[in-house]
Amino acid sequence: MSTSPAADSSAPPPSSEGAPRPVFVTTHWSVVQSAQDKDSPRSTEALESLCRTYWFPLYAFVRRQGRSPHDAQDLTQEFFARLLQKDGLKSAAREKGKFRTFLLVVLKRFLANEWDRQHAQKRGGFAPIVSIDQELAESRFTAEPAHQLQPDVLFDRQWAVTLIERVMARLQEEYLISGRAKLFEYLRSCLAKDESALPYAEIAARLNLTEAAVKMAVHRLRARYREILQAEIAHTVSSPEEIEEEIRHLFSTFGP
Repeated sequence: MSTSPAADSSAPPPSSEGAPRPVFVTTHWSVVQSAQDKDSPRSTEALESLCRTYWFPLYAFVRRQGRSPHDAQDLTQEFFARLLQKDGLKSAAREKGKFRTFLLVVLKRFLANEWDRQHAQKRGGFAPIVSIDQELAESRFTAEPAHQLQPDVLFDRQWAVTLIERVMARLQEEYLISGRAKLFEYLRSCLAKDESALPYAEIAARLNLTEAAVKMAVHRLRARYREILQAEIAHTVSSPEEIEEEIRHLFSTFGP
């Protein structure tokens, strides 16, 4: 089969040209440490960004403690409100482990505190810190299958799911910007062993490419997926050496 100019759609995104992409970037711990500095003008903005990233895994954890949807929403909002206070980060230190572990420890402490019982009647009276769509949150929560795993394991699993969603969103945006949205839609199921994935030959026929070009496009997609995944993980650990260990741990929460 002869290839058309569309065959160039298997090439890497324009952003990959020039300088190599950094793998280890500013970590969430770095943001936390910045937030501890009262003179840092961007610390609150940065931490609010982290809250938007972590809100659903934390919300789901609160729900698994037997809290109602309304109480879980209020408690999650108030937890973030307290976290964003300068004094709320006094116990934060990267030496204490992964950032997600720090968040979970602080959340457990918050839920065990008498405060939430004393203020339970103030439902809906908290200033929103992150945008929590109650209907969306509950649809995601109820869509999860029933299981007997410990809440801490489920928290890690939910964080892994959130992480994968972020990686896929970044990939999709890159392919959209580079004019290869159609290619991405055909190849995304090829990232893993998805039974619904079309054979390479069929994808090639639909996109007017050679099968070899499709195989190369899948190879590049998988490489870019792993690159973005490593960069996302790098935000949450203290050193580059921890990245692969964290990836193995998170994916182990899905079982053998």
